[in-house]
Parts: sequence; C-alpha cells; structure tokens
Amino acid sequence: MAIANADIQMNPGKIVGREGICRLAEQWRAAGERIVLANGNFDLLHVGHVRYLRGAKELGGKLIVAVNSDESVLALKGEGRPIMPAEERAEIIAALADVDAVVIFSELDVRALIRELRPDIQAKGTDYTEDSVPERDAVAEYGGRVAIVGDAKEHSTSELIRTRLAPRRA
Repeated sequence: MAIANADIQMNPGKIVGREGICRLAEQWRAAGERIVLANGNFDLLHVGHVRYLRGAKELGGKLIVAVNSDESVLALKGEGRPIMPAEERAEIIAALADVDAVVIFSELDVRALIRELRPDIQAKGTDYTEDSVPERDAVAEYGGRVAIVGDAKEHSTSELIRTRLAPRRA
C-alpha cells in the first residue's frame, strides 16, 4: 500500500518560512516566552544532534532550529554534501519533541537570521566556546547571550560518513 506524502508529514506546521518564523517569534515573545535559537546542517541526524537540541531546549522557552539550505551545506562541507535535501532534514528535526519550530536559511552563517529573530539565547554545540561562536557579535548587538550546550563533541556527520558509510577496501 502506497503512503501519500501528506501522510508522512508528521509536523508540517513546525516548519516555517523566514517571514513566518519572525512573526511566530514575536507572538511567543509577546506571550512572555524566551526564544532560543539553535542551528546546523543536520545532514545525518545522530545522537550528538539530539543532545545538542535537548540541551538548547533545557535553556527554557521556545526552541527554533535553523537548518542550513542545500546550497550552504555544499559551500561549507564540499562535494557530496548534503546527503539529504534541506526539506527532509527540516522534517526530521521538526519531528523531535524538543523542537518548537524549524526554518531553513540560505546564508553561510546564521547572523542575518539572528538579527531578524533577536533570540534571547543562541545555543551552540560543544565544538564551540562562547568566545569562538562565529555569530556572537550579532547576538551581542542587542544584548542576547550565547550558551554552549550538549555533550562533548564526540559525534560528527563527517566522521560517520568517513568511518561508517565510506566504501570499505578489501
């Protein structure tokens, strides 16, 4: 029995366009909610991603996850990436209970979206320190803060591809 696309889109309402995410953040803020922004490629979802997003949610408030577009992943990671298209990566992220909304962004970093959303907290994974977060300047412009969350950086999509998905030589 074939399954229609509509049947597999479990949380289509969580995936929002750029204008919609700004309106949603304004509504949540007006209701007294804190806005937390996390971002990444999320090319092959692994436990490190789940722990990062759980840690971001634990900061309190509404968690918005910004997913890099296919073009930005290619520019950042190189040929052969992304493995999955942005829409599918966004749908997988939206299916996680800790995530309140997902937006796809096309820039190489998330500064422009930070300036539009003005999240209370920009959550980054443990592969960063508060001083090394590339977008920390954009967060500081309006008095937001950066938080480092998740477990130690022991998981990587690039490493998974290299060690588990690359063809093995006999």
